[in-house]
Amino acid sequence: MIELSHASLSELTCPEGLACACGRRHAMPMDYLRVGAGAVRNIPDALQAMGCSRPFIVCDVNTKAAAWDLVRPVLEDTGISYTLYCFRQQRLEPDEYATGSLILAWDSNCDCVIGIGSGVINDCCKVLRHCAGVKQMIIGTAPSMDGYASNTAAMIHDHMKMSVDTDYPDAIICDIDIMKNAPLRMLQAGLGDMIAKYSAICEWRISHLVTGEYYCENIAAMIRAAVQKVSENAAGLSRRDPQAVQAVTEGLIVAGIGMSFAGVPRPAAGQEHFFSHMWDMFDLNRGLPCDLHGIHVGVGTLLTLRMYDILRHTTPSREKAKAFIASFDDTQWQCMIRRIYGPAADEVIEKEHVQYHKNDPVTHKHRLDIILAHWQDILRIMDEELPSLQELEALMQHTGMPMTPGELGFNHRDVQDALVGSRDNRNKYLLSSLFWDLGLLYTTELD
Repeated sequence: MIELSHASLSELTCPEGLACACGRRHAMPMDYLRVGAGAVRNIPDALQAMGCSRPFIVCDVNTKAAAWDLVRPVLEDTGISYTLYCFRQQRLEPDEYATGSLILAWDSNCDCVIGIGSGVINDCCKVLRHCAGVKQMIIGTAPSMDGYASNTAAMIHDHMKMSVDTDYPDAIICDIDIMKNAPLRMLQAGLGDMIAKYSAICEWRISHLVTGEYYCENIAAMIRAAVQKVSENAAGLSRRDPQAVQAVTEGLIVAGIGMSFAGVPRPAAGQEHFFSHMWDMFDLNRGLPCDLHGIHVGVGTLLTLRMYDILRHTTPSREKAKAFIASFDDTQWQCMIRRIYGPAADEVIEKEHVQYHKNDPVTHKHRLDIILAHWQDILRIMDEELPSLQELEALMQHTGMPMTPGELGFNHRDVQDALVGSRDNRNKYLLSSLFWDLGLLYTTELD
């Protein structure tokens, strides 16, 4: 059995998959994967490996400006016919409009989808390929997010950010000559999405302990190794050092592979991502443009580390937790959800009442018994997985990243609403869920 942390990208994506000590066989068989300078020259080889010949190419005005002058000559020099669709918006969101536009523009003469871009283009193309029933390639333009190799797409539906199950791409090409010239904020976003893995792995282990959900140490070790490599090279990111950009790009791809191996986003996303999801919703409801996901996540990671510091100084109390659940009022909870979630509240309330039942006192008691019995184990996991808050702050400051919600346009109320509302966003055991079980969520203040 191979140690995933020592495996190359080609080994991680081999057709036969990899046997793991967790009892599963992790497989993500890709047709083609290249990361490096000049990688776009391999587009014909990638198409051949996919068994495709006429791509439907998707970009927006920004990603076209970033990469088309390098991509087009490769296609034309090798005689590859294609259909090009370019979104005209300067700011594209992964919503019903974007995916509907692609479906309407789809050329049935094409046999695959090629996305040129990063997060939004990648996610929309995943949905398009699913609808069209064809293969997909992504040509990255920025090391800004970890979704290149994941089997999910972050989409907006009815003003709600949600994760949609999709297939991972059949081919990924990330040309460092393109990636290193991405806007600095996109480079910072990639770093923000990678440092989030510290808290994501910690939360995954805690959730495994409390709820019994699936956990794989081999996947976790693979993510840790990728984060370590990114941290070691982060100093060169702001000066667009190719080695630093490649380290972040490969780290983001590994994170996506980890999510695909696990079958859920757990190895790469936790509480810090849910700050981002909530802030995205706030901006959408206010008619404001959403900032880059990784920028939100970087600030959310600092807030999450503050939450862990609170727990380190907490003595859990069964009496306090029992008093909290005894005082819980569903009507008041619904009023709170309506205030925080706005147009999306009805769906959140319905899912809790029909599917999730996270507020049920019987399941709360079961989780609380486990938490209290394993409190020292939870503290040990935190010590093993988390860097210090000061360490991450120094790393982010060095690259000029935003450090506070205020720099992103969010006030204290937005932070508190994101904290409280995050637990109800999906049926996932988050750090805010642990706070809720301890009776601390509604009284915790994050500065």
